[in-house]
Amino acid sequence: MPWVLLTLAAIIGGALLLRWFVRADPRAVLQALRWVGLGLAVAFLLVMAATGRFHFLFAALAFLLPWLARFRRMRTAFKAARGPREGQLSEVRTRFVIMQLNHDTGEMDGMIQEGAHAGKQLSALSLDAVIVVYREALAADEQSAQVLQAYLDRMHDASWRDRMGGSAGGASDAGSAPGSTGPMSYNEALDILGLSSNPSEEDIKIAHRQLMQKFHPDRGGSDYLAARINEAKEVLLGDR
Repeated sequence: MPWVLLTLAAIIGGALLLRWFVRADPRAVLQALRWVGLGLAVAFLLVMAATGRFHFLFAALAFLLPWLARFRRMRTAFKAARGPREGQLSEVRTRFVIMQLNHDTGEMDGMIQEGAHAGKQLSALSLDAVIVVYREALAADEQSAQVLQAYLDRMHDASWRDRMGGSAGGASDAGSAPGSTGPMSYNEALDILGLSSNPSEEDIKIAHRQLMQKFHPDRGGSDYLAARINEAKEVLLGDR
């Protein structure tokens, strides 16, 4: 009878685990597997210590270390070659807009925070309405103006400058930027690079490189976007 109950419990537990595995965020699954692997490693070391077999462990490590280093190099090359994670988004917050950057397509969209169109998505507005938001930001917040200018350059053709009536200017002509965000926090850096918590150094460098390839000023981005992306990398790597 006890064996029947144990078998039934194992089947139910396995079914629940499989259901979670199918529905869970892949990043959560990977994080769980890392913790399970760490737990198994600790248990293995405790068993080896209790049975006095550490000399076997040292011999195994001497054999495995070169292979582990080779595997890490291969993993880094694979992650760099496969490109950004599908659907990965970065988020840059300014006074007037919360802008999202799509790693896959290079497209931009944002939620307006202030002004006549507050609460609306940029993509839901006409070009003339977006220009109104840009004019408001240009007069009050340089960071917002630079991000909105990058959005207009990327998501609309160059004619938007003509519709400004020859007064498009540049974001550097904006006011004194009272909405400046100040020092970047760790969580803000994660949002900007589109990373989950506790990213590896490789993940940080890959996300930074992919974003700079799409949002560098020479590729339709802006000096402000590039500066924030670079700062996010420095914050995350500096926290190690």
